[in-house]
Amino acid sequence: MRTTYATTDFPPHSRRQSWQEIVSKTYFPLDLSFAGGGDFRGGLGAWSLGPVSVSRNVSDGLLYRRHERHLLNEREESYLITVPELAEIRFEQDGKDVRCRPGAFLIERSHLPYQFSHRDPAALWVLKVPSAVLRARISRPERLATLQFDASRSVGALFVDTLRLTGARIEEIDEPARAVTGKHLIDLLAMAVESDERLLVGHSSSVRNAHLLRCEHFIRARLDDTRLTPQMVADGSGISLRYLHQIFEGNSLSMGIRRPGTVQPELSQPVRLHAERCARGFARAQSMNGRRSWSPQRFSIPSASGKPIASMTTLPFQGRGFHSAEMDNGIGRLARG
Repeated sequence: MRTTYATTDFPPHSRRQSWQEIVSKTYFPLDLSFAGGGDFRGGLGAWSLGPVSVSRNVSDGLLYRRHERHLLNEREESYLITVPELAEIRFEQDGKDVRCRPGAFLIERSHLPYQFSHRDPAALWVLKVPSAVLRARISRPERLATLQFDASRSVGALFVDTLRLTGARIEEIDEPARAVTGKHLIDLLAMAVESDERLLVGHSSSVRNAHLLRCEHFIRARLDDTRLTPQMVADGSGISLRYLHQIFEGNSLSMGIRRPGTVQPELSQPVRLHAERCARGFARAQSMNGRRSWSPQRFSIPSASGKPIASMTTLPFQGRGFHSAEMDNGIGRLARG
């Protein structure tokens, strides 16, 4: 679906108010401040690509503000990946002040107040991605807010080139192809940002985060391998199995065993998801039989025929993590289903 707007479609006296309504509808509620003087000019085109959307925003200089009051009724967080053309843009959020020129792109977070501005006429490509969609591809995407990335070379340039080409060809492809294109853009974005060394800095040491990121890449590249085991992840990442347990424990990447209300649907997902869960999960079995008196035996993993091939007892826990041999056995039984 494509939607286009232009200030020339409105009477001169209402163009600024109309522009505020247009951008708030396209992205999320914002307050706008316009430069004094002559008439304001702007045009915006927006396209949906499955769960994400792409827009082309061309306008005279102005200031966008996202206030605390705008967040009160917001439920779904989104990220805006903005690619400036023609002019420099300025972005302020969470105490950081970033100036991004053509040849780079920056990432904005909707759930924190911010200011976004450009003094001169600017042309922007904007990819809007729901937080849940981005989080499924990039761990802890909140780290990305206010960061700018190189779009002049390598995967960053490929991401921006693809974004531009998508806008030019969007009318020629059908809805299923658009959804695939949206996923492709997310994959390119993830490749561009995950290669940045700044993402290796966090609450833990940079070395630990580097190992964590390497393990995540190893797992993602082998989600369809039903033989995937924790030992394979450790060997492929150049670390010991014990250290693998340690770096995943307490990390937001750890999927583990959650509350009973969320566990059962996950156990019905494809085998590749179980391989990822088994490689990543390092929580305690007691989390299932705590407050609600649910036990692991109450859940089973169905095969394609619908018959249970493995219960949660097939994937037992020991101490702070799974026992490696027992996990290998559990994953093998999943594969045979």
